[in-house]
Amino acid sequence: MRLIPAVSRPWSFVFLVLAGGSCTGVIGDTPATGLASAAPGPGRPSGTGGTPGVAPVPTAAAPTVDMTPPAGMRRLSAAEYDATVRDLLGDPAGGSNLVLPDDSRTPFDNDYTNQTSSKTLVEGVELLAADATGRLLKDTTRRARVVGCQPAGAKDDACLKSFVTSFGRRALRRPLADDEVTRFLTLGSLGQMANDFYVSVNAVVRAFLQHPSFLHRIELGTPVAGQPGIYKLSDDEVAARLSYLLWGSMPSAALFDLADRKRLETPDAVRAAATDMLTDPRARDRIKRFHAMWIGFEELKQAPELADAMRTETGALIERVIFDDRRPWQDIFRMDETFVGDALAKHYGITGPGGTQPQWVKWGPSGRRGLLSQGSFLQVGTKANDSSPTMRGLFVRRNLFCQPIAPPPPGVNTDNVPPAVGADACKKTRYAAHDQGGCRGCHDQIDPVGFGLEAYDKEGRFRTTEADHPECPISGEGEIVGVGRFKGPAELAARALEAGLLNSCVVEQLHRFASGRTNLDDLDRALVARLADRAGKKDFRFDTLMLDLIGSPTFVHRREE
Repeated sequence: MRLIPAVSRPWSFVFLVLAGGSCTGVIGDTPATGLASAAPGPGRPSGTGGTPGVAPVPTAAAPTVDMTPPAGMRRLSAAEYDATVRDLLGDPAGGSNLVLPDDSRTPFDNDYTNQTSSKTLVEGVELLAADATGRLLKDTTRRARVVGCQPAGAKDDACLKSFVTSFGRRALRRPLADDEVTRFLTLGSLGQMANDFYVSVNAVVRAFLQHPSFLHRIELGTPVAGQPGIYKLSDDEVAARLSYLLWGSMPSAALFDLADRKRLETPDAVRAAATDMLTDPRARDRIKRFHAMWIGFEELKQAPELADAMRTETGALIERVIFDDRRPWQDIFRMDETFVGDALAKHYGITGPGGTQPQWVKWGPSGRRGLLSQGSFLQVGTKANDSSPTMRGLFVRRNLFCQPIAPPPPGVNTDNVPPAVGADACKKTRYAAHDQGGCRGCHDQIDPVGFGLEAYDKEGRFRTTEADHPECPISGEGEIVGVGRFKGPAELAARALEAGLLNSCVVEQLHRFASGRTNLDDLDRALVARLADRAGKKDFRFDTLMLDLIGSPTFVHRREE
């Protein structure tokens, strides 16, 4: 990504002056697709069952307003920033992660409790704004589309006001107040002095891209009578919640229109809008990314060609189950087919499609089923260039089962692998040291899970002996203590689904993703428990789960932190 240097500090000054007084309380598009109407129609998921083997609309009680958890100001993550600039300016360049502070994964990248202001953030935002605006002004076709009017000359107050009002509404995701419009119009003097209208456009766009309400999702709402500390969100605030949850980006023109017409006032109306939004391709990308961060395959450690094949394989599985076939979400973990070309099929030891282009093929007698059998997942939990039963088991317990595991005692170096015991270098013997002392309580929960995946190496290949130790056979047997024994990733998924562990955890992780908070309080847990009760241990569609969350009264409210 080429960055235009920050030519002078006055741009920061312009940003601060224009932003002053623009926020009440805290500081700190592509052409619309979908949303043709606010009601489900032919071909749109209704979230009301209708698929064989999928639970119908849950009958358990829905969450209530008093269960609304706290919500704070959320800054756009790097991925959300790139998507928003893409949809606002028609600019696909991306690359903000190279400039902005890192978004820590916990496992998601949008935990606002970890977001802090810094010099790096301020300077990075200024550089990104200058770069994106520079690209826009060089592309006259895109520039004309964004500005929306043809100026009559360097001084065209009507065109500038039209641009500021329409562009500002999209950039800040809310209508501008009159005094805000007036402040932005003062930038027209820059174009008049330079005898170039687009100098003013340059200043306006750069200022908006550094505005607090662009960089942050600021929710205020209005107080709810009889519910101290709870606020009803405005239609614009609900539209932003919807678009960043389902698309990871700003609202579309159609969603802005619903907000302008006050069509996002009730949970039913919001659910209807979300139903339509799920037909947008951006929803596919967003839901794949949710699973990638949660299940640990956002970044693959394999060689590029192999990693690309695995990324395609896993993405195809998620899209087929959730969107194309509209199957039960649980089929992600038990699908008897996978999407591979001959090279990846050979890597797994299964029969390929007979060509380099990936196709759906049967797992066959390999013992593999679903996502946990794919190399994209089996890469998790490596240490010293080999799989670690402890790290794998810990990941499964924490991420897939949502079970808290206490950290190791002070002074324990978790980077070290257990040493060989005498002449015995086999893992079973080395890891038996965890059965002693204060370590035993936790390791009894996590090591047996990891050993059940040991027959698959860190790149997802099947093996019968340990790496570099052919004298050490691998049984591949494991156990979810309190649930049952298993052998391999397919049986691990089956035991977890039977016990309802994956069902309850996906509800909890989806709430974390939607709320932007990893650490949950009692209100969060009450909401998660209610949604999990509605989901139950049976099969359900993922879109139904999302619509239950979005259609809850808690989605259109916030509780004061």
